[in-house]
Amino acid sequence: MDLPATAKPDGVLLHVRLTPKASSARVAGVEAFDGKPVLKAYVTTPPEDGKANAALVVLIAGWLGVPKSSVSMAAGQKSRLKTVAVAGKADDLLAKIAICLEKAG
Repeated sequence: MDLPATAKPDGVLLHVRLTPKASSARVAGVEAFDGKPVLKAYVTTPPEDGKANAALVVLIAGWLGVPKSSVSMAAGQKSRLKTVAVAGKADDLLAKIAICLEKAG
């Protein structure tokens, strides 16, 4: 399985397709978008005033078990397709992402 992430010297960039105003906040695996893998994520908050982006940061931090301070929006603040930066050791983060995706089914 291709991971929806790109290694960087200071961490990883996680490629996400976000659905706001969902019934529950969750990560639901990977799907292909334009031939590239993206993480499917859902948050309950509406896409207003950055609320959905903030909820996504909290969701990703909890999902990966990393501090919220190490997760930030890198691109796509006003788009459904987002890039989330996660600071840390890239190899460790990629391994965590793979494990979390296995659990997500």
